[in-house]
Amino acid sequence: MTGTENPLRRLVALRRIEVLTQVIVLILAVAWLRIPLDVVPMAAVITLLAGVNLATQWRLDRGRPVSEREVFAHLLIDAVILTLLLYFAGGSANPFISLFLLPPTLAAALLPARHAWAMAGITLLAYTFLMFWKLPLPPPQGDLARFDELLARATGAAGEHAAHGSSFALHVLGMWLNFLISVGVVAFFVTRMAAALRARERELSATREEALRNEQILSLGTLAAGAAHQLGTPLGTMAVVLREIELNHGDDAGLKEDILLLREQVDRCKQTISQILASTGQGRDDSLHSLPLDAYLYRLLDDWQIIRPHAQIHMRLDGPQPAPQIAAERTLEQALLNLLDNAADANGSCPEALRCAATWDAEACRIEILDRGPGIDESHRNRLGTAFFSTKNDPRGRPLGLGIGLFLSNATIERFGGQVELFNRDDPPGGACTRVTLPLNRLKV
Repeated sequence: MTGTENPLRRLVALRRIEVLTQVIVLILAVAWLRIPLDVVPMAAVITLLAGVNLATQWRLDRGRPVSEREVFAHLLIDAVILTLLLYFAGGSANPFISLFLLPPTLAAALLPARHAWAMAGITLLAYTFLMFWKLPLPPPQGDLARFDELLARATGAAGEHAAHGSSFALHVLGMWLNFLISVGVVAFFVTRMAAALRARERELSATREEALRNEQILSLGTLAAGAAHQLGTPLGTMAVVLREIELNHGDDAGLKEDILLLREQVDRCKQTISQILASTGQGRDDSLHSLPLDAYLYRLLDDWQIIRPHAQIHMRLDGPQPAPQIAAERTLEQALLNLLDNAADANGSCPEALRCAATWDAEACRIEILDRGPGIDESHRNRLGTAFFSTKNDPRGRPLGLGIGLFLSNATIERFGGQVELFNRDDPPGGACTRVTLPLNRLKV
């Protein structure tokens, strides 16, 4: 058992309430009701419990794991302390005797069944012990006797008062106070436990979703590696054919420009495939190159323009200079390229160029990609970023995309502690904004 919400921390919080309540009850019994109790040993027992609680808090602050046996030992300490206090205050006749229900209840909620049954047996033995060995509560005297008689009349227990002897009405009052304390403690503990269970359920749900997404990413990675291996030969053949066409038709200026573009695209594909195959099994530090953040973004944009030579984009950078040095994995570069591709596809034939704005400070970098496409359909918003869901369709409604670009970009950027947000722009011409927020502490050299 570890963490800030472990059971021992909750026991420490409950024990603070327990110590405070015991001090208040002892002061009221002695100073106000003037019951002649053995104050010194009872105060010593309460002080001992407070000292144990302080030592436990110090031990928790050191951050060491908490075992089930340790939690059980602390519940046993609470049961022993309660037994000693009740021994000096009437034993089983004390109205607070039902507080013995709390240790086994807490053990049942926090620990395995064997510990709960053991605590139930221990508290039963303590209860039985107090039936035969205890210091009796002295009868009320003077004003206390008159107060007892007044309570008996007010509660309608005058007959029972005569039958059971003195102090019966005070016993009823003590039972009421005991119920009040028990209800408060149980409500506090149960609500905290319910909140902890809900938080644990949310964590388990998030973990299951992350495991499912990781399985999908692993499957896609395996398919990508296989495809990269198979595409090497066709791309090599295309490069040879383009070279022969260039040699045979080098004097055609228009064709030469198209051949040059095709060669750049083929070389880019071969480079990407080589990077995929070369990075398999490569450690993070082996694939990193240090660059200033602004230089990294400019290089990223240049690489993207090779892939999308006809797309127009305006870049604006804003941040303190010199820009921080970063070392980003190639996967982050690919994630950002995917987002640029999506924005360019959405922009379509719109004459207005894409806009990309990047700002940074000492803590984070924020990149916004603005397009003038049709925007985000509200009915699709919750499914954006999930695997194999695409909003790219031809005029007949047939899908044009596989739906994995945004999914992989989301997963990659979240792995760096970042976030991807997609929302519609507010200005009348419309369009969408893709916002990427990246914490620099995961990227800085």
